[in-house]
Amino acid sequence: MTMRLKNKNIIITGSTRGIGLAIAHECAKEGANIVIHGTNPEKVKEIVSLLNDTYSTTIVGFACDITSYEACQNLVKDSLNALESIDSLINNAGITRDNLLLRMSEDEWNDVIETNLTSIFSMTKAISKPFLKQKSGKIINMSSVVGIMGNAGQSNYAASKGGIIAFTKSIAKEFGAKGIQCNAIAPGFIQTEMIDTLPEDYLNTIIKSIPARKLGSTDDVSKLVLFLASDESRYITGQTISVDGGMNI
Repeated sequence: MTMRLKNKNIIITGSTRGIGLAIAHECAKEGANIVIHGTNPEKVKEIVSLLNDTYSTTIVGFACDITSYEACQNLVKDSLNALESIDSLINNAGITRDNLLLRMSEDEWNDVIETNLTSIFSMTKAISKPFLKQKSGKIINMSSVVGIMGNAGQSNYAASKGGIIAFTKSIAKEFGAKGIQCNAIAPGFIQTEMIDTLPEDYLNTIIKSIPARKLGSTDDVSKLVLFLASDESRYITGQTISVDGGMNI
């Protein structure tokens, strides 16, 4: 069976757990060489070791704070030095700092915007020159159903994820004629460590609001990333694809 990402080189930010780690597994399984990223050097080292033991592709990892523009530049530079070229950038890193607007601090707002949105600007700008030089590249940005629908108590998160959707469309228009694709994914409620912390009654209320009447899995998201990173999606750009069981209908 042909591997769908054989010899492709992919950077995945925020890939030491949850959806990011599932994406790393999916892409490596299909033949991709992977750059793992996280903020904790020991965790990055652990995941790199795990993936290298599991797959026959090349797995490297770098720890940095992607709220720093310089750190993003260095992450791309180090990735290019390690793998020689990059075919796809998956901007997955993100955080939440939930609070009602009247209680939300300036730091809670800034932390979410800088981590979720500004980092995507920084990473995309850093990868754009190599992509333009090779006249190809795929950028996949992780948005959220909250960026489409909004959510009380998450104005910072919603703004960051909605901003990602608009940014994705703009980059698709800027780089479309240069062979570079840019798409976004908007997951709904996905079974992750974050979901596990929600009270059961609240979780049940959420599930009742989803037409599919169930949570999604990390595989639901990672398999879409696989498609968007593969040659099968060559005529798709500027799109936001929801993986939410119909939640935002």
